[in-house]
Amino acid sequence: MTEPVRHRLLISIFSMMGTLMQVLDSTIANVALPYMQGSLNTTIDQISWVLTSYVIASAIATAPVGWLSARFGRKNLYLTCMIGFTATSMLCGAAQSLSQMVLFRILQGCFGAALVPLSQATMLDIYPAEKRSQAMAAFGMGVMIGPILGPTLGGYLTDAYDWRWVFYINLPIGIIAVTGLAIFLPRAPRNDGLRFDWTGFTVLAMGVGCFQLMLDRGQTEDWFNSREIVIEAVIAGLGIYLFLVHMFTAQKPFIPPALFKDRYFATATLLMFTTNTVMMASSALIAPYLQNLSGHSVAETGLLMAPRGFGTMAAMLFIARMGGRVDQRKIMAMGLAILGVSMFDMSHWTPDVSGSRIAITMVIQGFSMGCIWNPVTVISFTTLPAHLRGDATAVQSLCRNIGAAIGISVTAFTLARNIQASHAGLAADLTPFNRLLHFGGHLADPATHQGAAILDAMVQRQALIIAYNNDFLMMSIVSIPALLMLLLLRRRGGQA
Repeated sequence: MTEPVRHRLLISIFSMMGTLMQVLDSTIANVALPYMQGSLNTTIDQISWVLTSYVIASAIATAPVGWLSARFGRKNLYLTCMIGFTATSMLCGAAQSLSQMVLFRILQGCFGAALVPLSQATMLDIYPAEKRSQAMAAFGMGVMIGPILGPTLGGYLTDAYDWRWVFYINLPIGIIAVTGLAIFLPRAPRNDGLRFDWTGFTVLAMGVGCFQLMLDRGQTEDWFNSREIVIEAVIAGLGIYLFLVHMFTAQKPFIPPALFKDRYFATATLLMFTTNTVMMASSALIAPYLQNLSGHSVAETGLLMAPRGFGTMAAMLFIARMGGRVDQRKIMAMGLAILGVSMFDMSHWTPDVSGSRIAITMVIQGFSMGCIWNPVTVISFTTLPAHLRGDATAVQSLCRNIGAAIGISVTAFTLARNIQASHAGLAADLTPFNRLLHFGGHLADPATHQGAAILDAMVQRQALIIAYNNDFLMMSIVSIPALLMLLLLRRRGGQA
């Protein structure tokens, strides 16, 4: 900082408000998805674009944050992103169609990508070395409030007002945070001569963006029978190939290839990618399941999903006490095993599942993720040189967000396909010649319009249940290869 730092507490509070907004918006919209689906007139797989567009935009826009901060000054970038995030939140709330919502969510994700790293960097800078551990503990607890408050607050706002208030809630928070940071945050130096690897960033954004678009649009466009999907697949493959070639041949690529020569960092990053596909995808599935099948209100759904955050917080406290005395690999193995078992249990849920069982499962899942994330973060930097740590955090954030977006997309289109397949299988025997359908008189007679409609509604409901259970089972299987990755880590990395 070029100016003396005063009002540390106020700067910390206003910085955390920006972090809270960004973290909240990654979970707060989950419980409102069924309401958005009806309001925006979309299908069950298309509404997931509201989540994936935000996550993938945040992932791509995370990469140049460090360069933008150094080039234009942290305070300038911070205020610009905070204002942009607040403005695009208002646009999301005012969206009248799915295309508008996706566009505004992409812009919101681009502006929001910088809020968490800038908040963390600001708090590290304004506190002296002896107080940084306390500052980071407060920062970590602030980040954990998001998953706890997100579903509950989103459920309350949707139930009491409208789903649009899920986005409008950012306006007062954003105004207060922008005003406070503009007044109290000291200006940091800027480097006008700094250069960024825009070639590598462009081809990476092109590859990742088109790959995500292919996953989102594939189900509705009949996959590779569509020219659009083929073009997107070709561009995605070309972009990723050019990025890899550029990374290993350029003099100063924005992602140093030396990162992936470190076994612990590479394995830990792959673990983050894998586990985040499961956690974000399950969050996107649970809310529609509880509302559409179990009959819970949106407010009740938010309360039932909130215990996941408390479970993660409990795991953080547990690892803080045990992490130094227990092999980190064993803690991760326990977390992955618990995650797989909890997902397997969800694959046997029926719409009449009790609220207590849901809450217990959410706590267990949150605890399992806490047991994975903390040790993975520790192991990532065990043998990594200090000068690569800044790039390493950006790469992990990028991979974590890409994993989340892919997980949501894959579970969305497999859900849609499973519904179609299950519906066709169940309806195959429902014909006028099936005598079992005549015991209720003409009420369920498929030969009549009324009977056919009643039977179709029954079959659709059962097909939904089967499809959701199959998706949860698929996510439980993902934990198996993640467990096998732990074999790549030696005991030396876990104990550092």
